[in-house]
Amino acid sequence: MNDTAYYLSEPKFRSSCVVFASPHSGSDYSLDFLRQSVLDRHAIRSSEDAYVDLLFDAAPDLGAPLLKAAAPRAYIDLNRGVDELDPAVIEGARRQGHNPRVTSGLGVIPRVVANGRAIYRGKLPYREAQRRIECHWHPYHARLQALLEGSRDRFGQAILVDCHSMPREALDGITRRGQPRPEIVLGDRFGASAGSHIVDQVEAAFTAAGLTVSRNTPFAGAYVTQTYGRPSRQQHAIQVEIDRSLYMDETHIRPNHQFAAFRRVLRGVIADIAAIGTDRTQLAAE
Repeated sequence: MNDTAYYLSEPKFRSSCVVFASPHSGSDYSLDFLRQSVLDRHAIRSSEDAYVDLLFDAAPDLGAPLLKAAAPRAYIDLNRGVDELDPAVIEGARRQGHNPRVTSGLGVIPRVVANGRAIYRGKLPYREAQRRIECHWHPYHARLQALLEGSRDRFGQAILVDCHSMPREALDGITRRGQPRPEIVLGDRFGASAGSHIVDQVEAAFTAAGLTVSRNTPFAGAYVTQTYGRPSRQQHAIQVEIDRSLYMDETHIRPNHQFAAFRRVLRGVIADIAAIGTDRTQLAAE
């Protein structure tokens, strides 16, 4: 595996307090990793947030940085804590209390991809898990923290938009009869990771673009929002989940005929989100 931990696209002129990040769109699949797995190249991509980084790649043009993971989620999950090690896939790992994510095989070193399909034939050495964490997890999170601190220092606040995608089937059974099916799910851990005035503005950006938005159901946010969302310190974190069927052929994991149009729609959404706090920023500059 290439030890590049992330790719960072920065604006020529930083005009926004917002940081966009995509921890699950990494696609650097090495031959060594593929040989370790029982899955083929296609199946192993099923848990990847494919093309999410491309959907949000207008952010730097609009004054905000975009941080993207390099390694795929099946290799290491950057939306998990370093202590979320799964004894069922890591030799010598100790279970630390009940953790439903680890139990289901979705720890920091995932045991399964979508639909519970096993990634490996057996267990990985503990040293391999630690190497992945040192080479990928720590550098990514160090850079993310630095970007947020930079926003707070320069603009007086930081807003993290953690960008994800969700299978269309994830929304089956959660929509009430007569209600529109959500296309975007915003997660703020039920108000714990972001101020309501910030989430309201993010929601307004999506609804103004004609998209149907819900909050915290079925996704309220995981490690990233829990860790970086500190609204009392003027640091807000919001997870954004986008229905993959809006832009992707989920079966073949490739852009569908709507991709280009949806990407243009999102550019307007990104512009509106990047503008959040502009008035405050101007006051801070003065």
